[in-house]
Amino acid sequence: MPQNPVCWFEIYVQDMPRARAFYEGVLQVKLEPLPGGLADYYTFPSDMAQPGTSGAICRMEGVPSGGNGTLVYFSCRDAAVEAGRVEAFGGKIFKPKFSIGEFGFIALAQDPDGNMFGLHSLA
Repeated sequence: MPQNPVCWFEIYVQDMPRARAFYEGVLQVKLEPLPGGLADYYTFPSDMAQPGTSGAICRMEGVPSGGNGTLVYFSCRDAAVEAGRVEAFGGKIFKPKFSIGEFGFIALAQDPDGNMFGLHSLA
């Protein structure tokens, strides 16, 4: 495999306005609509020339949110900063920032739809 194995992610939500406000507020980014899909999509900012992947929050009839068994990690300068915004935007902290040794630090949180996600930083 000549590239990293993950090329896209989708986080399923039930209330799109609430989900947009949550992720835009916690991560301090602007999500953009992705037209023409089978679902209501808002994509995270991305630059195809940079390493890493992007994805979207998605609302699709008949697809539940929360507890799906997949964990998405968002890169941060300091995971504690974004984790500090989670509750203010309607989410919950599952585990505050902690060390993962030589690989940096992570915090685990849940969005208002019950989706668990991670925040990763090197410091």
